[in-house]
Amino acid sequence: MVTTLDDKKRSAIAMKLADMRETQNLIISNDQLLLSQVDDREIRERLSDMLKDDQKNLSILETSIVQYGVKSEPRDITLKLVEQVEKMMQDSELSLYDKISQHELLKHQQAMTGIIIHKAAQVVGADIDAALAPMNTVNFENRAHQEQLKGIMEIVGTRELTGKDPDQGLWARVQDSVAALTGVFGSVVSRSKDMTVIDIVKMDHRKVDTLFTEIENTDSPQKAQEYFGQLYKDLSAHAEAEEQTWYPTLRKYDDSAPGVAQAYDEQAEAKILLEQIKTLSPSSPEFKTRINQLKNLIQEHVRKEESNLLDKLKDHMSDEQLVELGKEFQLAKSRIQDETSRTSSAV
Repeated sequence: MVTTLDDKKRSAIAMKLADMRETQNLIISNDQLLLSQVDDREIRERLSDMLKDDQKNLSILETSIVQYGVKSEPRDITLKLVEQVEKMMQDSELSLYDKISQHELLKHQQAMTGIIIHKAAQVVGADIDAALAPMNTVNFENRAHQEQLKGIMEIVGTRELTGKDPDQGLWARVQDSVAALTGVFGSVVSRSKDMTVIDIVKMDHRKVDTLFTEIENTDSPQKAQEYFGQLYKDLSAHAEAEEQTWYPTLRKYDDSAPGVAQAYDEQAEAKILLEQIKTLSPSSPEFKTRINQLKNLIQEHVRKEESNLLDKLKDHMSDEQLVELGKEFQLAKSRIQDETSRTSSAV
């Protein structure tokens, strides 16, 4: 039987990720509500930009959860807090300033949760750190949004108290704060975009590389078995999702069909190897031999995908189509993970 890495630390991270996804949906709802209650053109533009970022960041969160490979439901206390905030934001007795203030606090909570998950991933395992790397963008943008919301609060609060605008120069100070954050978070801002199927597939490849390294470097048979369990789950879901989504799409083009046919054959060979390794004791010499055989096969398969097939996708599809195909790939992979989890639970 395949043992997986669903230990307490990893399960706790999975629950935090589920909390973040629930909170992100609340943030999007708040963005939309605030937009409906603001007349100021510049503030509306900034809230509109935040809404677009938040919708994109929900997609990044969902991708990270699928990449992580350990699923959880949000805590009951999180669901209760979401319900309370929803009621508060609908309360007609609260001023616009009060509602924006609550939204800024929510952004702070989301930013800190994301940063703590990132720090926990660094401590618990390199494969987790690789899977959750895209969340750096989410963390940066939540912090940047906080600075902008503070500026909006200054304007709205001053107007509510005096009927006049605050002193000029506010947005320049806000932009300075965001620029300072950019220095802290580095080049993460350049990755602030919707992920395509190419981005997501390459993320999968990097995580698999990390898991192979973890297996090779551990002297513990138990850890080797656990890392293989995660590798087994990740490779199985990845291959099946590819065969349901972008492989059939690319196979329609004459210049790509032979390469896709070969990729199917390579994945069939990898699936056989995975099943063989699953029956072996991690302390046996054959386990490491078969792992090395699988690693060589996967690395060659990845090289062909990244140097040929994924480039063919770019040749035949627009950026918008690649983003949509990425969503299809992600949904297929998530569905496969859920089906595997239900089957395992039933055994």
